[in-house]
Amino acid sequence: MTTAMMMAGPGAPDVLTATEIDIGEPGAGEVRIRQSVIGVNFVDIYFRTGLYPIAAYPAVLGFEAAGTVEAVGPGVVSVGPGDRVAYHGAPMGAYAEARILPSERLVRLPATLPDRLMGGTMLRGLTAHMLLHKVRAVGPGDWILVHAAAGGLGQIVTRWAKRLGAHVIGTVGSEGKRALALEAGAAAVLLHGADDWAERTRALADGQGVHLAIDGIGGGMLARTFAAVRPFGLVASLGQPAGPIPPVRVETLGNGRPVALMRPSVIAYANDPDLYRRGAADLIAALEAGLINPIGAAYDLRDAARAHADLEGGRTTGSVILTV
Repeated sequence: MTTAMMMAGPGAPDVLTATEIDIGEPGAGEVRIRQSVIGVNFVDIYFRTGLYPIAAYPAVLGFEAAGTVEAVGPGVVSVGPGDRVAYHGAPMGAYAEARILPSERLVRLPATLPDRLMGGTMLRGLTAHMLLHKVRAVGPGDWILVHAAAGGLGQIVTRWAKRLGAHVIGTVGSEGKRALALEAGAAAVLLHGADDWAERTRALADGQGVHLAIDGIGGGMLARTFAAVRPFGLVASLGQPAGPIPPVRVETLGNGRPVALMRPSVIAYANDPDLYRRGAADLIAALEAGLINPIGAAYDLRDAARAHADLEGGRTTGSVILTV
């Protein structure tokens, strides 16, 4: 038996309750892992609240974790018992002490990268890789705008973009978070509650605007972000913790300036075997070369509801993890 944080239906954080389940033995092509660190992300909140539908209940949230292989099913040769591994992607179900996954989902970890780091880095790290290598091939001299730059995703995107030679302008929700974004490498940090942040962003970015703007806030932020992008630049819309995004009228996109909008998905990115393997390899190489993903808050697995409440309430910075 293993403990999992089960939910019988959508709702507030308290729908997550500790439940004993029997996960059995791995089948052909499957692996059972004993998890040590589990990542908590906004996508988990979207599924918990019902914003993103779940096909069947009861359900276990979570898309990333790190741990050790306990057993392998027939035909598995890529990993073996005792191997340290991490993963991101479907199927959902990471909020548990142990679980069974397809072997192709697992990435073997080098001794230099601890579980505590990797359990909360795969999703954000692959999101950063997707944004900086697939959404736009970011290079030296590029200008990037990162909303919520003090958050877990904002910090790793900023750090990785700077390693690629780009200039990052970050926005944060309060003065208290400014130092975190600057420490991550942002060239300038603005308050996104101010009226003039888009104008100031354009002025900082060669007077033209950024090449890539990354909006993980949602609500009314997306519509305002187009004004910070230079002609033929790109806005990537990733999430909406601030609420639903109002409809975007294509004919007024960019207020007459030629700009593009993309809605990338790291779940879809991880579902592509080639992109997943390449992204994971690049992420591990970058981490071994010095890329940092700070842990902002750690909770016991059974405190998953409190982790959700703190993340949802904007009381965390950096990555948020559950420990087993």
